Amino acid sequence: DGTIQEVNVSPCPTQPCQLHKGTSYSINVTFASKIESQGSKARVYGEMLHVDIPFPIPEPDGCKSGIQCPIQKGRSYSYLNKLPVKSEYPSIKLIVKWELVDDQDQMLFCWKIPVQITS
Repeated sequence: DGTIQEVNVSPCPTQPCQLHKGTSYSINVTFASKIESQGSKARVYGEMLHVDIPFPIPEPDGCKSGIQCPIQKGRSYSYLNKLPVKSEYPSIKLIVKWELVDDQDQMLFCWKIPVQITS
C-alpha cells in the first residue's frame, strides 16, 4: 500500500550490516502511502532458513515513530525507529525483514537487509 523512497540503517557502511551486540541502530524509511489509515504498526523479523522469527522492537506504533497519523493517500512520510541488538542474541548471519502495516493489516512497506550479528 506504499512505495519506499529511501531506507537508511545507521551505522551500516557496508552490507551485510555488522550489528554489534548491546548496540542500537537507527532506522529511517521514507515512503509514500497509496492508502489512508488511522494508524500503523511495525513488525520485525529475523529470517533464517526461510523461517521468520519475531524480533521485538521497543516501539511498534508507527504513529509514535515519526509518522503523522492519520496517514493520508499520496503523502510521503519519514518513519524513524531503533533496532536494538541484545547481547544474548547469537552471533549469526541473517536477513532482517521490517514491515509496516495499516489498520487492515495490509502492508504499507516491507524491506529486507542482510546482517551479521557480532560480539
